[in-house]
Amino acid sequence: MTGRASSSSRSSAKSAGPRASYECDACGHRPPKWVGRCPECGEWGSIVESAASAPAALRAVTARRPAEPARPIATISAAPAKARPTNVPEFDRVLGGGLVPGGVVLLAGEPGVGKSTLLLDVAQQWAATGDTPALVISGEESVSQVRLRAERIGALHERLYLAAETDLGAVLGHLDAVNPGLLILDSVQTIAAPGAEGVPGGVTQVRGVTAAIVAVAKERGIATVLVGHVTKDGQVAGPRVLEHLVDVVLNFEGDKHSSLRMVRGLKNRFGAADEVGCFEMHEGGIASLPDPSGLFLTRYTDAVPGTCVTVAMEGRRALVTEVQALIGAPVPGSPRRTVSGLDGARLAMVLAVLQRRSKLQLHDREVFAATVGGVRVIEPAADLGVALAVASAATELPMAPDLVALGEVGLTGEVRRVGAVPRRLAEAARLGFRFALVPLGCGPAATGSVPEGMKVLEVGDVRTALHYAVQAGERSESR
Repeated sequence: MTGRASSSSRSSAKSAGPRASYECDACGHRPPKWVGRCPECGEWGSIVESAASAPAALRAVTARRPAEPARPIATISAAPAKARPTNVPEFDRVLGGGLVPGGVVLLAGEPGVGKSTLLLDVAQQWAATGDTPALVISGEESVSQVRLRAERIGALHERLYLAAETDLGAVLGHLDAVNPGLLILDSVQTIAAPGAEGVPGGVTQVRGVTAAIVAVAKERGIATVLVGHVTKDGQVAGPRVLEHLVDVVLNFEGDKHSSLRMVRGLKNRFGAADEVGCFEMHEGGIASLPDPSGLFLTRYTDAVPGTCVTVAMEGRRALVTEVQALIGAPVPGSPRRTVSGLDGARLAMVLAVLQRRSKLQLHDREVFAATVGGVRVIEPAADLGVALAVASAATELPMAPDLVALGEVGLTGEVRRVGAVPRRLAEAARLGFRFALVPLGCGPAATGSVPEGMKVLEVGDVRTALHYAVQAGERSESR
């Protein structure tokens, strides 16, 4: 009996102690036991052991006097949270007016897209126009390398400070020495926290570094921008808790073969979260692009078959975009369907609708469709423009050069309603387009206003839209 009792007490004591838990150092996944490869992200050797916290410690927390008592909301001043412009117009547009003192921004993007160049320009503008210095800390490049880039883009200023550090303690020391109003940390994955477990760039390290930087920024009122890496699928690298710790999450997008760059807001506690800023990369650096629609249009002297213009929405911004289509010769077997800047699945659906509802024979023809200027258009509102471009290429009948088409195409051939039609039409009219095809319920009777000099026709199906578009093209050729 004594042996059984001692054995039972040992087992109960073992079960009562804190159990070990396991966490992936790359993605934060918590498997029930140790494995050699993370089942979530597929990394080998990334599972580390961490002791589970005891719930009793939380129950032992006692109340204490707060550092500042709660006050009526009407008596609290909003002046400290007022955004300060960076004098980079498109960056301020996405931020909602500028950087907020004490606010922390996470800017993520693919390597080489231009994040460091943009932020170096932001830091120079801050130092040149503000009353506080700007501090750029690079964990990926030496100060000489950053100095060469700054000289190339003209981002030199006596109040712009630069340091190359990978230790969190050294970063905090630079903050004490410089006392900046703007801190740019490039990148957060390269900084190591001495008290945190794991390797630099791992989940535990990134979480600890970000939490420390956020706490210092809030305490001292420093506007902070953290540069983050992205995963293969374009998501912000690291645990999702990073996006909850910061105030603003921005994604820097761009094609290396195109000069267009876009900063897209994903989260913003100080403004709209769906804004988009447009930039243009050139040899002298990066410049704001307040009117990017011109990049996505080709001005023809004569009407050309296989083209149609639509208006896409990027956040709250309307972008007039040209869609081009080319129909190849009949081929045996399965013909190719090639897209650039468009959704391949939506193109396949539009082709099926055209063949079924408008009697176009496309089942044995190669189809190529693309947007102009490298912009990516995946919203359903571009369906009608894609359909008209394909039909124009198949029939060799050009559309009118001043025609824009808006609408989602359904499987029965109907043209469905889309949002922000007045804003789309206003942008098209500003660029000189005078004829628009819109879905039923999106015309003058529904919106209440039509841009001056623009004729708007409602179409209920693809066949009707093709009829009006061809008529508009013939009238254009006769003029």
